[in-house]
Amino acid sequence: MKSNILVINGHPDPQSFCAALSDSYMKGALASNAQVRSIDLGKIEFNPNLQFGYRKRTELEEDLIEAQKLILWADHLVFVYPTWWGVMPAILKGFIDRVFLPGFAYKYRENSSFIDKLLTGKSAHLIVTADTPYWYNKLAYKNAEYNVMKRNILKFCGVSPVLVTELGPIKGSSDKLRTQWLEKVKQLGSKLA
Repeated sequence: MKSNILVINGHPDPQSFCAALSDSYMKGALASNAQVRSIDLGKIEFNPNLQFGYRKRTELEEDLIEAQKLILWADHLVFVYPTWWGVMPAILKGFIDRVFLPGFAYKYRENSSFIDKLLTGKSAHLIVTADTPYWYNKLAYKNAEYNVMKRNILKFCGVSPVLVTELGPIKGSSDKLRTQWLEKVKQLGSKLA
């Protein structure tokens, strides 16, 4: 049972199908009495560029400070986003760069190549839309994009397990199929809570 759920819509367009999927997931979770909060990256204000890398601190905007509070509050993180050019949209990558910082998501150990994972105890679900068929993504690309989110970002910070639900191909999909996907995602939300 995951009682605090944070849904992050990683599509820059607030009117996208990913926004509808985010809403469906939240409806399912709320119907199961979970506490649900959301972040819509197309609606918040922040510079997605980690301008100085880790050499110099870039002050967090108010929306990113609130995002960190919500991430700490959450038991379960749900990322809803499209795959573009084999990866997440730039705004989601920028959000991760700016929010999942050393001292917040992980901490370097002194005189060691090991880190402390500061988001341990949280789980995640990636709900990803794509135009590439699932079988082709798996065979040709070895699910590279999902491995980056799962292993290199979330598990690196202690978030585990990380589940993936891929929906697509989106291009050319019928209204009937999209309605089925919305219902599927709603059920995912209701089963987790």
